[in-house]
This record gives sequence, C-alpha cells and structure tokens, in this order.
Amino acid sequence: MWSAFFMTDEDGHTVVPAASGTVAGSAPGASVQTLAGLMSGRSTFGGTKRRRTTSTGNSMSEAQEGKIKLAFFVAIVGVVLTVLGVGTEFWVELAPPKSFYNNQTCLTTHYGLWKGCTKTLWVSDIDPERESCGPAELPGESNCSYFKFFTTGEDAVMFHKTTQKNLNVAAAMLALFSLFLMVMGAICISMSISREVLFFLKPASVCFILSGFLVLLSLLVFHQSVLLLLSSDHTVPLHHQLSWSVSCIGCAGAVLIIGGVLFLLLALPFSPWMKCLTHKDSPS
Repeated sequence: MWSAFFMTDEDGHTVVPAASGTVAGSAPGASVQTLAGLMSGRSTFGGTKRRRTTSTGNSMSEAQEGKIKLAFFVAIVGVVLTVLGVGTEFWVELAPPKSFYNNQTCLTTHYGLWKGCTKTLWVSDIDPERESCGPAELPGESNCSYFKFFTTGEDAVMFHKTTQKNLNVAAAMLALFSLFLMVMGAICISMSISREVLFFLKPASVCFILSGFLVLLSLLVFHQSVLLLLSSDHTVPLHHQLSWSVSCIGCAGAVLIIGGVLFLLLALPFSPWMKCLTHKDSPS
C-alpha cells in the first residue's frame, strides 16, 4: 500500500511523487501552499478573504458586517437618547403667572416619570415679555422629591392639582419595557456579529421597532396625564410646556424605528434597492 505513495530512485533514496493535479514547471512551493490552504479551510481569490459559511448556509461578508455595525450605531444613538430622557425630570414645566403671588419671587414646577421639582425664581430674573414664571433653567432654590405612587400609591399634588397616578405609572412601565427590548436587540446584534449569523437580525429589528413605538406611546400617555392634571382643579391658572426631555424621547423613538427598519432590510436575502432598479430598467 505504501508503494503507491513512496518511490525510490536509482540510489535507493525515497522520494514523494508530485500530485496528479500539479502542472509541470510550477513553483516548488505551490503545492505546499495549496495543501496548507485546504487544511486550514481558507482560500483567497483575487486578494479578497472569504468569510466562513454559517451552518444555515448564509455567509456574511465584510461589507455586510460594516452595514450592520453602522445600523447598530444608529440604534445605539436611540438607546442613549431614551436613557437620557427617561432619567431626567424635564418632561413638562408648570408655571403660574409671575404676578400671581404679588411677590418678588414666583414658583415653577418641572417633573418627569420618577420625580418632580419645585423651584423658586426671582421675578427680576424672568424675561419682562414672559407672562408666566420660568423657565426652570433660571437660577433659584429647588426642592426635588420622588413620586410616592410607585411605593405607597399616594398621588402627588402640585399647585392644588392632583396627578393621575395610573397614567404616570403606565408611562413609566412602558419606558422600562422599551429599555428591556433595547437590551434584547443589542444582544441579538452582538451575537449576529460575533457568530456571523444573519438570522439574529430579524429578532433584533423587531425589538428595536417595538421599543421605538413603546417610547412614543409612553410619551403620549404622559402627555394625557398632564392634560388631566391641568383639568383637575382651576383654582390656580397654570401655563404648561413640554421641555427638552420630551424632545429626547421623541427623537429616540424615531431613531429606534429607523434602526429597526435598517436591520430588517439587511436581513432580507436580496437588496430591495437593486431589485427596484432592475424592475425599473426592465422593458415592461
């Protein structure tokens, strides 16, 4: 059996015959490089390294990986904006007219999902053209406290008006559940990049799109709670305006939905853009 693989020359030395597929006159190291490439499972063609094929038959090229990372960066921007908006208490500002108390100071209140702050401002620091007290960014004495309807179930009272604790709790729970979906989507994207499996892009897109809608829904529920708060008592006239935390939440919802749609497009087995161009260039 070994005679098929080894031969002896005229002097009795053992030699290894060349492979049947080797072309005469080729470089001596060519067969060695080919054998090493086959043993390592890697091959190159035209200088481009080919990615390994997954168990499902789908391969991820370097261009696809770059697109996934770019879409993931878009989704991360939405996550950061959501965390910034949920963690701050500048969702809405409530302020009576600055001359309501007939004093040198006036009160303004701003709150978010978790706590509210009452701030005492000097009337002389307020813009003369502004009728209400504020804005809350002006320097003054501030007193902040967390809402008790998360612990003891008590409603908060601001300017003789009572908050709607059910709506406030619902808005907070929607925001938290959206953050949970963002974490799940980030885990799916990390597994897709590390294992080079395109399948994980589909659940990631669902998680990010759903989290974006939940963030926007949380914003709508919170705004409805503010309107019910203002209508609960008309003793103190109040001016209300949504603050910069709401802007962060609105932008975060839009960015998360865009990121989820990008992941969904990358998970498709074909390019919608190229298919549209092909359909447009067809004779029909």
